[in-house]
Amino acid sequence: MALIDLGRGGGSGRGGGAQTTNKPRLVMIVADPGRESTAAMEWALSHAIVEGDNILLLHVNMPLHPHHHNGGASGPSRSSSGGSLGSPIAAFLIGGGGAAGADGAADFMEAMRGACKARYPHARVHGERVEPATEGREAKAQTILAESQRRGVELLVIGHRRVSSFLGLRSTSGSSSRGHDSTAEFLIEHSKCLCVSVQKKGQNAGYLLNTKTHKNFWLLA
Repeated sequence: MALIDLGRGGGSGRGGGAQTTNKPRLVMIVADPGRESTAAMEWALSHAIVEGDNILLLHVNMPLHPHHHNGGASGPSRSSSGGSLGSPIAAFLIGGGGAAGADGAADFMEAMRGACKARYPHARVHGERVEPATEGREAKAQTILAESQRRGVELLVIGHRRVSSFLGLRSTSGSSSRGHDSTAEFLIEHSKCLCVSVQKKGQNAGYLLNTKTHKNFWLLA
C-alpha cells in the first residue's frame, strides 16, 4: 500500500524538508483531555507537520456524559492561544491530561500548545475552545467539520477512540464487532481536506492510521 500523501514533505515521512510554497499550511488537531488526542498530536508533530505550517488546536465543549468522562470539558467558549509554554508530550501523557472542568480544559490545551511549540518553536500555534454548532449524536463531528471548512484547514488530525461494542454504537460503514469512533469516521468521510485518524498501538508499536483512501494503515514508530 502506498504511503499517505500529506500534501507537504512527501508521504508519511518526518517533516523538516525544504518547502517552496508561499502560503503557510493550516493543520488542525482535535484537542481533547485524553491519550487518544495526545497520540494524534504526537503523530502530527513527528510525521505530518513541517516548518512553516500553522497549527490550530480545536476543542469542542461537549456536555459530559456518565459513560464518557473524557468526552470534553464544559465551560465558556474562549481562546487560549496565549500564556507560557506547557509540558512536553511525555509529561502530558503521565499526568496532566485528564482534568475536567474549565480550569482542567485550559490546562490540557496549554500543555498541548506547549508541546507543539517545543517541537516547532517558530510555528504559530493557536488553541481555541468552541461550543457545538448543532445538537444530536454528530454534533461534535459537525462542529469540527464546519470549523475546518471555515478556517481553510488543509490537514485535519483526530485521535481515534475505541468504543466498546456493548454500548450499542455501530459504524455506518461496517459491521465489525469491535467498536468504532463515529466522530473520526464522520470527519474522514465528509472532510473536504485530508482527515487522518490516529490510534497509537502501544508505547513503541507505532500508529494505526485511517483516511478516506487508507484503512488501518500501520506506521511503525
